[in-house]
Amino acid sequence: MYKVMLVDDERIIIDGISKVIKWESIGTSLIGTAKNGIEAYEFLSQHQPDIVISDIKMPGMNGLELVKKVYNNFPEIRFILLSGFSEFDYAKQAMEYGVKHYLLKPCNENTIINALSEICMELDQEKERESFIKNMKETLETVLPFAKEQKLKEFVTNIYDHGDLNTYQNLYQIDLSSSNVRLVLFQLEGHFQIEQLLALKNITEKIFGENILCCTVGELILILVEDEGNYPLIQQKIEKIRDTFFQYYQLDCTIAVSELGKLNAANKLYLEALDCLHYRFYLGEGSIITRNDISLIDKSVEQEFYYDEQKFCRLVKSGYWEDVEKEIVSFFKRFIDLKMDIYATKSYVIQVFNAMIRLCDSPTMNTYLSKLPILMELNTIQNMQSFFQSITKEITSGFYQQNKNKHSTIISKVIDVVNEHIDDPNLSLQWVANEMLYMNADYLGKLFKKETGEKFSNFLTRIRIEKAIQIIENESDVKIFELAEKIGFGENSQYFSQVFKKQTGYTPSEYKRESVQGF
Repeated sequence: MYKVMLVDDERIIIDGISKVIKWESIGTSLIGTAKNGIEAYEFLSQHQPDIVISDIKMPGMNGLELVKKVYNNFPEIRFILLSGFSEFDYAKQAMEYGVKHYLLKPCNENTIINALSEICMELDQEKERESFIKNMKETLETVLPFAKEQKLKEFVTNIYDHGDLNTYQNLYQIDLSSSNVRLVLFQLEGHFQIEQLLALKNITEKIFGENILCCTVGELILILVEDEGNYPLIQQKIEKIRDTFFQYYQLDCTIAVSELGKLNAANKLYLEALDCLHYRFYLGEGSIITRNDISLIDKSVEQEFYYDEQKFCRLVKSGYWEDVEKEIVSFFKRFIDLKMDIYATKSYVIQVFNAMIRLCDSPTMNTYLSKLPILMELNTIQNMQSFFQSITKEITSGFYQQNKNKHSTIISKVIDVVNEHIDDPNLSLQWVANEMLYMNADYLGKLFKKETGEKFSNFLTRIRIEKAIQIIENESDVKIFELAEKIGFGENSQYFSQVFKKQTGYTPSEYKRESVQGF
């Protein structure tokens, strides 16, 4: 039974919850109540309940202060907070101290029971995890003798003669010449302790049972498993090993599986699995890699590979991150599709990286140059892309800031030209770019959209309609054809009326009448 305590300054609330909840039915027992945080803290310091149901707003010490104090001194105690809607900000603060359950008043019996049940389940899982890790430590103290494990390493990783084969066969009491097997390698990802590596080995032995031979090879777990046409079951067990280990230690492991072969060819299967493991660079950490997942590399692909790094550098200098990001995705996708030699892939990425950082001033370039070893040591294409992308975004943002003032000046000129030539039917982005600013129209259009948030054509239409409305309000006797000419529609008054209605919901004539009547 998990012990529960109620805290609320309203006696009717405490009495109501105390009586309505069938505590034992959900594996709990109510051990005490309190009317404020001070009284609650004194009680729980002595009795240490597992769960506290508390109101937030109370005299003396409120619920938030109670949560904070308990978190610092009894972090294992879980909270369910009760509060009115207006006090939600307080609840958000309480969540910083691990509170996951926040119930709005008034709340019914089922809501409280559900919250209690979830916490009880979490506490059960925590006990199970602690028990599992404790059992793992106890089991690890009785692992197979080192000599036996060492013999397995020698058998799999080295070339051996017939005498060695007989010795190993007698040691393990198996027929090495008749068994069909697969060799599986597990590699932990990230930073891990030796205890975690041994725990992975123990989990592997527990899930596969008597059907495997298992040892560590450096920082790898190596297993030989019999396969008499039951690979789907083997794969399920491998996935269970990976998922179980992640559940308890929050660490991924990448797994390589060899083809089917005889046990006396274990060395060949070992080299094959190592080759598969090598391709985690492309397939990602946490993958299960088989021979089917990789393909032989056509060396001519590397000779034909070409990338225009200067084009990439021009994109970076433009300061437009959206375009740069698309180019990065395309660049790395080529490597993933080609799966060329890993070191060749790294050399191409480093080449573009060096070209990019040379765009910076000397101090900045040296800063990024010092990060080159990090890039070289990354062990998956996904990690390399993420690192490369983060550095590129920093450099691109720097160029964007450099260009921003210059861009703002250009856009100001565009707006001035529009206002000055609003009555010209030839006014367009192409005309402004070619005749007034002597710029590329496509570039100017992108720049205008980036700075103003709208396309030039939409901006021009909006300005013209706003000008038309201003003229109508100031010149009530203006003719529609005259109005069209004054704002750049020339003699096409019908088209002007269509655009005007689309923008305002009225035709120009209707707008004039409504304007006179004061809408």
